[in-house]
Amino acid sequence: MAVKEEERMLPLLPLRGLLVYPNMVLHLDVGRDRSVKALEQAMVDDDLILLATQHEVQVEDPTPEDIYQMGTIARVRQMLKLPNGTIRVLVEGLHRARLLEFRETDSFYQVRVSEILQEDVDDVNVEALMRSVLDHFEQYLRLSKKVSPETLSAVSDIDEPGRLADVIASHLPLKIEDKQRILETIDIRERLETLLSILNDEREVLELERKISQRVKKQMEKTQKEYYLREQMKAIQRELGEKEGRMGEVEELRKKLEELSAPDTVKEKVEKELQRLEKVPTSSAEGGVIRTYVEWLLDLPWNKETEDVLDLAAAEAILDEDHYGLEKTKERVLEYLAVQKMVNKLKGPILCLVGPPGVGKTSMGRSIARALGRKFVRVSLGGVRDEAEIRGHRRTYVGAMPGRIIQGIKTAGMSNPVFLMDEIDKMAMDFRGDPASALLEVLDPEQNATFSDHYIELPYDLSKVMFITTANAAHQIPRPLLDRMELINISGYTEIEKEKIAKEYLIPKQMKEHGLSKEKLQINTDAIQKVIRHYTREAGVRNLERAVGNLSRKAAKQLVSNEKKKVVVTANNLPQFLGPEKFRYGKAEETDQVGAATGLAWTAAGGDTLTVEVSVLPGKGKLTLTGKLGDVMKESAQAAFSYIRSRTNSFNIDPDFHEKNDIHIHVPEGAIPKDGPSAGITMATAMVSALTEIPVSRQVGMTGEVTLRGRVLPIGGLKEKALSAHRAGLTHILIPEENQKDIEEIPASVKESLKITPVSHMDEVLKLALVRDSDESNPS
Repeated sequence: MAVKEEERMLPLLPLRGLLVYPNMVLHLDVGRDRSVKALEQAMVDDDLILLATQHEVQVEDPTPEDIYQMGTIARVRQMLKLPNGTIRVLVEGLHRARLLEFRETDSFYQVRVSEILQEDVDDVNVEALMRSVLDHFEQYLRLSKKVSPETLSAVSDIDEPGRLADVIASHLPLKIEDKQRILETIDIRERLETLLSILNDEREVLELERKISQRVKKQMEKTQKEYYLREQMKAIQRELGEKEGRMGEVEELRKKLEELSAPDTVKEKVEKELQRLEKVPTSSAEGGVIRTYVEWLLDLPWNKETEDVLDLAAAEAILDEDHYGLEKTKERVLEYLAVQKMVNKLKGPILCLVGPPGVGKTSMGRSIARALGRKFVRVSLGGVRDEAEIRGHRRTYVGAMPGRIIQGIKTAGMSNPVFLMDEIDKMAMDFRGDPASALLEVLDPEQNATFSDHYIELPYDLSKVMFITTANAAHQIPRPLLDRMELINISGYTEIEKEKIAKEYLIPKQMKEHGLSKEKLQINTDAIQKVIRHYTREAGVRNLERAVGNLSRKAAKQLVSNEKKKVVVTANNLPQFLGPEKFRYGKAEETDQVGAATGLAWTAAGGDTLTVEVSVLPGKGKLTLTGKLGDVMKESAQAAFSYIRSRTNSFNIDPDFHEKNDIHIHVPEGAIPKDGPSAGITMATAMVSALTEIPVSRQVGMTGEVTLRGRVLPIGGLKEKALSAHRAGLTHILIPEENQKDIEEIPASVKESLKITPVSHMDEVLKLALVRDSDESNPS
């Protein structure tokens, strides 16, 4: 393929938004003065003019920089002046031309151009490209509605590749930039390849448009079909006398409203919401929100309550059947029933059961509900951080729900259930609010008659609910909340109580669960005592029940495998079932010791005995404390030390002993933290014994705090401490005089074998604890 170029001078006609290819005939409307002058000059010369396109359509007076450098030489065939002053001209494109030079005259541009003349050659590759272009153009015409199908037959007759490319490009609705790119492509093969790429892109776009159009059409057809069917269904329902759509929902809810026993304000609110629901379109999401709210109002038991079983004997029998001990809790429930029977109506009490894990706080709530004949609801507050968990979410939030209180009332189905709030001391607070403060309204007997949930937005009467809360430690409950509740301390079970619970409750329960009977499994009393003392260390009976369950499983295995026909568990063979002993407990000394006194301690797992050891060493008065002692016990040791220094004459101790000696106080088992205001007199006794070398009686245990003047202050946990002394083999314990009122709590069997002496001053403690020869006088 050969290309020839010839130079000539021609007037320039700039085109806006339009491009003319060689062999292309079309009409142009010319209105700009320069363009008109250029046309007139062309008619004067030889009817030839250069048509070149502007870069930007909006440029009114283009400069050489605003015009593409490749255009088309055209012949002016006709000119017609229109009434509005513009000229309509018929032009025929002849050849491509490259602009070489602009020569501006007074009225128009004269340009020097290089006319490009092409000679087509017979090439197989070009022929293949022509066929491919025609094929793609045919596919494009099939998809496009912008080009008439007759165009294909006209184009198919063209056998010149360059002309074919130009004619097809002129029929495509391309951007000026793409059309100009084809115009500027001189090489025919390259021009055909460019056109092929453009045709391929356009075809893909058209296919995508067609798919989108079909999808939209199908969706519209489906919507119209659904509308038609829905209208048919409405007509059928109307003929059958049935309510349709939203009206059916509203009618159903209105029937429930008629049957609802609730205050008038609630009924008015429901009716108002139902009227709103009727007006909301079926497709609106707001309709679901209103319906859910109305259903909550209709499902709440506003005036529905159970009748209390006011039979004290039956209630007491149920409480005793479910739990051994816990006398204070049972007594409070029976008192409530008695008053209820007298006055017929009483605000529900708000009890707080405080005690270590496993003592039966949660199960006591279930037993109380059974005794009263009420529904039981349990909510765990452990880890609750969001105030909305208590008060509910406002209805403006997506997925709003009432709080746990209203949810619990709905679950119960009655307005006066026994409502147990577990782990009230484990609540937390963060940026979402303080749930403990939100509970103040719930647990205040003066306020909870009009409790307001953010979701319900109507006051709900909680005064008939019997609230029971549980906690492991009272000091972790916020003070304002604690002030609204009646505190009942459950300190834990004694060994005697645990033994009784194991025999009457745990062993029968576990044997039933494991398919055993008394003829197949026998657990002796000595084995139970050993499990309590050496395999568990707890205030409750949770681990004791696990141990009994373990024994039951071992026994079941031996019975099924025909190893034995009956399994008997004793203290001697217990390690075969449960392995070696896990715990040890304090025991009394075998002989009277100098500088060692036995103290009584309270722990979360019950009582225990601690031996306080004191050594006097040569030194400069340094007081050393070991055994992982807390701040309270360290201060008790300092107070006891100061008291002894102030009474050296009475104890026959060298007044300057603190300048010549160091004193080391040690409480064994250093891995276990020890703290509390009950070791003062024990430390003082051990120090006096070490300094005077007078032994302390091995049979005496003691508990109490000491002041600098020697007064003995009261302590807590006397019941557990007395039991630990009894278990350790002590026969005599010294307690603060102010704790005499607590002696009643100690079991009778323990009091019979244990001498309990109240003391008010350190002198009394030393007189009873130190073992002196008969000829020595006691310190005054």
